[in-house]
Amino acid sequence: MTRTDDITVGKLLLAEYDRVKDEQKTRIGFRDNLLYVTLAAVITVLIGAAQTHQATVLLALPAATSILGWTYLVNDQKISAIGRYVRADLGPRLAAMAGEQENLFGWETAHRSDGYRKQRKIIQCVVDLAAFTAVPLAALIAFWINGSGRGLPITCSVLETVAVVALATQIVLYLDTTA
Repeated sequence: MTRTDDITVGKLLLAEYDRVKDEQKTRIGFRDNLLYVTLAAVITVLIGAAQTHQATVLLALPAATSILGWTYLVNDQKISAIGRYVRADLGPRLAAMAGEQENLFGWETAHRSDGYRKQRKIIQCVVDLAAFTAVPLAALIAFWINGSGRGLPITCSVLETVAVVALATQIVLYLDTTA
């Protein structure tokens, strides 16, 4: 049986650190796999549209990529939030308890300070925009050029355009190039 005097604030903070880093690691794996799932969805829809010669099949692409893109973005934001929390809150509290002046978790800041971070983040933003918004917009344009031109499919295409543009806006707004 654990005695209550064995539980210290420092131990609790270290346990919290372990848990948030585990969550961050899980979210990173999930987020990164979403790009592969998106690629598979794009290929599947394009094959389906080519085989059926039905432009309306292309409407599955913006729907799928909007959902996958939003999930990607939310996980990416949570990953960044965990890092920010460790750098700005948890690390300094543990350092203070240990009597240290510096943050104990140097990697949390070191990997963000190289000279190519801004370039990498911008390139990743372009990749995200291409995967989750440019490809579905191309599918919508192909639908409008080759589609039936009336009724429910047109309504769906307009709503999907709004969703894709909203996602593109959010991807750009969440871009964080700070060190």
